[in-house]
Amino acid sequence: MRRWGIVAGAATAYLLGGGPAFGDDQSIEERFRQLEQRVEAQERQLEAQERQLDAQSRQLDEQRRASQEQREQLAERSEPSSTEPNTFRVFWKNGIRAETEDKAFQARIGGRIQTDFAFFTEDDDVKDAFGDLENGAEFRRARLFVRGVIYDRVAFKAQYDFAGGDADFKDVYIGLEEIPYAGNILVGHFKEPFTLEEFTSSKYITFLERGLPNAFAPSRNMGFMATNHLADERLNWQLGVFRDSDGFGSSSGDGSFNVTGRVSGTPYFEENGRKLAHLGMAFRYGDPDDDEVRFRQRPEAHLAPRLVDTGDIASDGVGRLGLEAATVLGPLSFQGEYVHNWVDTDAGEPEFHGHYVQASYFLTGEHRRYKSQRGVFDRVRVNRPFLFGDGGPGAWEIAARYSSIDLQDGSVAGGALQDVTGGVNWHLNDNTRVMANYVWAKVRATGNAHAFQTRFQIDF
Repeated sequence: MRRWGIVAGAATAYLLGGGPAFGDDQSIEERFRQLEQRVEAQERQLEAQERQLDAQSRQLDEQRRASQEQREQLAERSEPSSTEPNTFRVFWKNGIRAETEDKAFQARIGGRIQTDFAFFTEDDDVKDAFGDLENGAEFRRARLFVRGVIYDRVAFKAQYDFAGGDADFKDVYIGLEEIPYAGNILVGHFKEPFTLEEFTSSKYITFLERGLPNAFAPSRNMGFMATNHLADERLNWQLGVFRDSDGFGSSSGDGSFNVTGRVSGTPYFEENGRKLAHLGMAFRYGDPDDDEVRFRQRPEAHLAPRLVDTGDIASDGVGRLGLEAATVLGPLSFQGEYVHNWVDTDAGEPEFHGHYVQASYFLTGEHRRYKSQRGVFDRVRVNRPFLFGDGGPGAWEIAARYSSIDLQDGSVAGGALQDVTGGVNWHLNDNTRVMANYVWAKVRATGNAHAFQTRFQIDF
């Protein structure tokens, strides 16, 4: 329609402006054909210009994002309204923050809300073995925290999760920062440094749930930990001593302490992290609480029941080894981990293991961001946040993962489980995303189950 409108307009202008008379040798039809050819050539030029403008628009979006980050950094360094050194400047940066001019005193208030819905189907054999997998909804996480620094070197954090109906402790610790050789030291209740996916915040993982090998990750316990980074943050390490504890940081009994350590680094790091390769290794060894250990796992859906379970195993010691690797190539990324466990018992040494591999791709050009000081993935920066009206599309990410766990060895018949998961993530902005996952779970020698899940998440 645009072409014929241009042709008609051009023809009219031509005829009214002194075009040929009806008696000319060259017919009007021939003139129209020439005009149409010219219009086609102009259209090709317009299309090329439109493609060039689209490319320039994308470059401008990247420049605006970089400018915004620079403004945020300058805002952090800007002087407060008062010249008093202890006057706090309050501002927003992915949460409510306050700090003095010299940054000797800092505070941040934040939290997250993750609202999940899940729908299940299962084979008759799975139903007979585990009962109906019931549909449901839950607040997967509903957390608030306060963290900060006082007197320049003393750090603290108090984070509580209300999702289970009470205020369980999550990260509750005090620490000393920038100690020579030791780096930072933490004391309290926090995550043991084991596996890349567990050490990465749930706010930033690619799927709703972590992979099946996460059953071997100890997560949070009471303890002491030193952490530091070397070689311009290209290499980092964590080493700690922990005691198994409940959701309020309490423990008692004869259980001994566990030693947990992790080393990771980026042998390849380019374009400010847009391209990188990550490698890491973690270990943990200690006596289990009450001389018993138990591993169990549900499919990658928190509202599903646990489909594999070793039951309680009497043990004198448990060792765990984790290997991790990831790469980011612009919008494309890959990640995988392998975890091996061995349990010392009077009847032998049963071994259990699990692994996963996953890939994700940003259709809108973003990339997974990496936090070098801890060796984990961080918040996605959306190029064009979604807004009603003249806003952008947000960031769209597609992902797929295969994971497995085997809890069967020797006299322990805990079963084995495999998952194939597909996901779509819509990041409306840096702090808000909508997630959808489909999970196909296969229980060895039993049957299959299927889950469709959605999550609505905001964090600050």
